[in-house]
Amino acid sequence: MTLPTERSTPRVRFTARATPRACATAAPAPVRGGDGTPHASLPAPAFPAAPVPPATGTSAAEASGADGATAERPRADCTADSAGGLTFDVRLPYGDPARQDAALLLRRRGAAEGASGTVRLPLAPVGPQGPLRAALPSIMTLPEGRWDAYLVTDGPDGSGESEPQRLLPGLHDLRSLVDRTPRSGRTWLGVRIPYATRYGNLTVRAWLRWPHAEAGELRVTDSGLTLRGRLYGAGLGPSARLEAWARGAAEQPPVVVAAPADDGGRGTPGGDGSAGAAFAAELPYAGLVGHEVWDLWLRPDETAAPVRIARILDDVADKKRIFTYPQLNVPGDSGQAGEGCSVRPYYTLDNDLSLRVRRTESEGSREGTAERP
Repeated sequence: MTLPTERSTPRVRFTARATPRACATAAPAPVRGGDGTPHASLPAPAFPAAPVPPATGTSAAEASGADGATAERPRADCTADSAGGLTFDVRLPYGDPARQDAALLLRRRGAAEGASGTVRLPLAPVGPQGPLRAALPSIMTLPEGRWDAYLVTDGPDGSGESEPQRLLPGLHDLRSLVDRTPRSGRTWLGVRIPYATRYGNLTVRAWLRWPHAEAGELRVTDSGLTLRGRLYGAGLGPSARLEAWARGAAEQPPVVVAAPADDGGRGTPGGDGSAGAAFAAELPYAGLVGHEVWDLWLRPDETAAPVRIARILDDVADKKRIFTYPQLNVPGDSGQAGEGCSVRPYYTLDNDLSLRVRRTESEGSREGTAERP
């Protein structure tokens, strides 16, 4: 069965907000943590879901609904728990009977049809007048990517499955994802954030990582980029370091600076890092001028593999359009003929942390050039 996917659209720049906030309204049921304990049911402010650019391959008609009538398509309310699980409550259009054989289908974009690219979750009625409910448990791994959500049922004559219907997003309660801390004793970290696509369809953004280096406070000054973060799933050794790799230039060695434990960390060097180990590093711009884009990695120890630094432990699916940082123009040294650079950190479409560095000239250098005959 061939399922449609989203099409690509031009990138749009949005104004940044100061701090991450819950992109949800209250859900029909109280949120429960990974241990089953219900959180206090508090009213949550409503914020629009972060727009995420869709992938290629879909017509505009499919993106807005096969028949264009979004009001007659089923919607799914999503509730997240602190352990990484998701609950879907599917509300059918008025007059559409609830079927015992219904299922929620998650299809990963760009994946070939098969078990690795499709997840089928059975839907069960919640009471005589309630929605159809499906659960994606936190103990179930979901490969990294964007998963489009569909409703599938048997055909009215029982001859086979009907055409999958793209689900619309309903109310999302993602409060449990804000400032989330991975639980100790895990061997992998799964993050799932539901969001509305540009065309108003429901998709789940998933990450699957371990170890994981979560980016924290960023400061851009004339002297360099100061980064603080926390490492989960590994301990910080005495030779822990931050590595900046030039994108698209694998043959070029990285720019390396030390990344020692910050405030003593909360993880013991050489331990499993389940509680998270705080680290800090300052990356000077010397050595970065000459290549534009640099990807930032943390190497926990001399013999350990590097870990991509990202920010995924919250409820924002696409930080590239929400968390934007101003560009800083750094003047050059007097011994560099007035050469300087402009610096701006940013998050990629995968919420990984990168740095953009561009060569510039000081005002005095430009004036001196203009005065030449």
